[in-house]
Amino acid sequence: MKSQRLLVFLLSAVIAGLFLPPPAEAKLPPLLDRELFFGNPEIAGAQISPDGKFIAFLKPWNDTRNIWVKGTFEPFSAARLLTSETKRPIPGFFWSQDSRFILFVKDNDGDENYNVWAVNPQDPPEEGKPTPKARNLTDLKGVRTMIYSVPKKQPDVIWVGLNDRDPSWHDLYRVRIATGEQELVYKNTDRIVGWEFDLEGQPRLAARILENGDTEILAFDSGQFKKVYGCSVLETCGTLRFSKDGNKVYMLTNRGENVNFIQLSLLDLTTGQEEKIESDPLGRVDLSQAIFSERTDELVGTVYLEDKPRVYFRDPTWAEMYAYLQKKLPGKVVNISSMTRDEKLMLVTATADTEPGETYLFDRERKKLTFQYRIRERLPRKYLASVQPIRYPSSDGLEIPAYLTLPKGIPAKNLPLVVVPHGGPWARDFWGYSGMAQFLANRGYAVLQPNFRGSTGYGKAFLNAGNKQWGEKMQDDITWGVKYLVEKGIADPKRVGIMGGSYGGYATLAGVTFTPDLYAAAVDIVGPSNLITLLESIPPYWEAMRVIFHVRMGDPSTPEGKAQLERQSPLNHVDKIKTPLMVVQGANDPRVKKSESDQIVVALRDKGFPVEYLLAEDEGHGFARPVNQMAMFAAVEKFLAKHLGGRYQADMPPDVAKRLAEITVDVSKVEKPKKIQVQAKPAVHVALLPGTFRYSLRVEAQGQSQSFESAISVQEKDNAWVVTETLKLPQGEVSDTAEVSKADLTLLRRSVNQGPLSLTAHFEKEKITGTMTMAGQSKPFEIALSGPVMADGPATGPTLVALAQGGGESWTFFRADLLRQQAQPCQVTILGEETVAWESSSVPTTKLEMVCGEGEDRFTFWVDRSRNVLLKSSGQSARMGGVTIHRTLLP
Repeated sequence: MKSQRLLVFLLSAVIAGLFLPPPAEAKLPPLLDRELFFGNPEIAGAQISPDGKFIAFLKPWNDTRNIWVKGTFEPFSAARLLTSETKRPIPGFFWSQDSRFILFVKDNDGDENYNVWAVNPQDPPEEGKPTPKARNLTDLKGVRTMIYSVPKKQPDVIWVGLNDRDPSWHDLYRVRIATGEQELVYKNTDRIVGWEFDLEGQPRLAARILENGDTEILAFDSGQFKKVYGCSVLETCGTLRFSKDGNKVYMLTNRGENVNFIQLSLLDLTTGQEEKIESDPLGRVDLSQAIFSERTDELVGTVYLEDKPRVYFRDPTWAEMYAYLQKKLPGKVVNISSMTRDEKLMLVTATADTEPGETYLFDRERKKLTFQYRIRERLPRKYLASVQPIRYPSSDGLEIPAYLTLPKGIPAKNLPLVVVPHGGPWARDFWGYSGMAQFLANRGYAVLQPNFRGSTGYGKAFLNAGNKQWGEKMQDDITWGVKYLVEKGIADPKRVGIMGGSYGGYATLAGVTFTPDLYAAAVDIVGPSNLITLLESIPPYWEAMRVIFHVRMGDPSTPEGKAQLERQSPLNHVDKIKTPLMVVQGANDPRVKKSESDQIVVALRDKGFPVEYLLAEDEGHGFARPVNQMAMFAAVEKFLAKHLGGRYQADMPPDVAKRLAEITVDVSKVEKPKKIQVQAKPAVHVALLPGTFRYSLRVEAQGQSQSFESAISVQEKDNAWVVTETLKLPQGEVSDTAEVSKADLTLLRRSVNQGPLSLTAHFEKEKITGTMTMAGQSKPFEIALSGPVMADGPATGPTLVALAQGGGESWTFFRADLLRQQAQPCQVTILGEETVAWESSSVPTTKLEMVCGEGEDRFTFWVDRSRNVLLKSSGQSARMGGVTIHRTLLP
């Protein structure tokens, strides 16, 4: 949820109008085809090679954006195809520092588990294929690769993070581009979330998020860490770039009680002294960007994004160059998208609210600006609407910045309005071209894009004002924007809609539940409906951010936090909804799970309220496939047209119509996500079997398989059974001990020791208390309970053996996820009897299934009926990143 121009899920949103023309229709521009706004751009994303010989860019091939390359001074018609994707567009690419390779990333149907690929633009096409062979440099299934650095002094190297060992944490690897050779440099057992590399390309600094959410900047030398800087969870601090001498590092920071806006500072790593370099000269917004020369490594300028961008140059030659470009491209925001190593040739982009983007090749020495291409060339600029920065007071008087787009050619009076809250929510909208806003304006809508409290860029106080205010003050900021436009006579109060993605989807659902009379139509795109289940299901690689979510959203492990999140969850207020609603979801969304949309759809259906549902099985957090995008846009346009008024394009290509039919869900067939209700404590009157049991374990993750041996011992101790599992791993021995009550087999205590991590936990009737120690730092924790904890950790197998003997068919209880500090409901069911092959014999067994959460973890167990011992088990854990674990008793 990082700050960026607009997230993919928000850019995917579309709204439109009714085919019934308003009185002023004749003054509106012509109705423009939706494909002009949301179809594939003809050319986009050009990058010049560091040696200046080539330009690579994105262009459709078989209706999917792919990478092409041409000589710098060749026409685009001479370009060669380098990739041949047909399902999902290439999301981005970059050149290697020596210009030998182009590197790009791909995921699988929107699961955001990206691998890094390399292709040599000089290679000929593979036999029988239109493109050269591309190599997967991080060929691991289910792994999310983080690209940390592409060092200019190590042109055959990229530094990446891989979470194949532990889904929650990325280890640091050096990867050779030419060969794909991977070298593990650092095994991440210290909660490291990012790295800073010096100008020689070596990792010198690391960022760590502590268990309380604070950030530490650590010097890294010979595998050892030393703290050099830090800031609290309510502050921002991060490294930017090393100085030329290598002894200092530029930082973005707002640390300090009297510091509100993010500023640029220079930290001396030898003395620890921090020097302020610059903050906003007008004192209004955070520093957005520092510009460095790649040739001299000097700081040359800074950028601040207020209503519109402001650029300040410290280097006179850069200031002169920028002034020249602005003079040649008046009224536009000028950016340098890429440049050669010697900074003599640059690709320059010019954008505006009515200009999606023009790209030029700039010869700096000759001061020659040569036009290259225009993004969405076929979109007529003369029909686009201007975007106005506005400000209005919220419910408590806080001033809210926003952008307002008004339809061109008609008076700004009594217009249908669509409110589009951005995603994040820790992000913001910017002035410039928005395909979605322009599309709506072309249909006759006014469009409001509010930067509500909690948005980034406006200072620490504005960001922190959004803490724990989802659905409350943050929603007020949106509501009061509607009221402002109604009071101004711009918006028709009876024709107001709301639509957004991710957090914008949540704000859409919150809008129709907490202000049910305000909106006449709503479109929720991948928005969470239940904040508690959202926090329970975040991707494993967001583990470091969990405590930050708790600070900024609310902590579900505390009674007051749980009550607050329940109050703010639209799912719990579904009876208030009376606004027509459309829900859009990608089945593979790793951030906002499909169940978030399923449960709100089912709740509305069951109360007899109509709801429309689009679900794409090959998408994730937003739609990326062109045919899916166009199908969604057509459906959303028609839906909003029906309820808000305006204009509507009824026709669509046959393939889009076919796909729309495929992703349109029959809501009568949507199943409610199963939620396990833990009942009374199971009555168990069977003792555990003392002894030591050895097992072989096979762990499958990210396309790899590893085998280990473990030993489980069961011993009596006073009124408890002590169950200990010892597991020898390549990174060290793991010891996990659970004390289990003899009376009812519930957990009493548990302790885990694994390298730098140790956990101790005490289980009481209504809570679990304990201490987690990581890398020498200890943190107490408390987990609320509403039922018994059983069959957990090393006690899982022995307890299930006892349940299988004790009578009954099904039991419910909790397991404790101590790392995530959650209590997870589980249900165990006896499936029947089954004869299992073991060694050279056939063994009669009782077969049990244990399902935890909403089916995220599912394991099958086979209990040897004659010996009363666990014979084997097998299953998959989603909370461990999709790891599959097989366990078999050794003779």
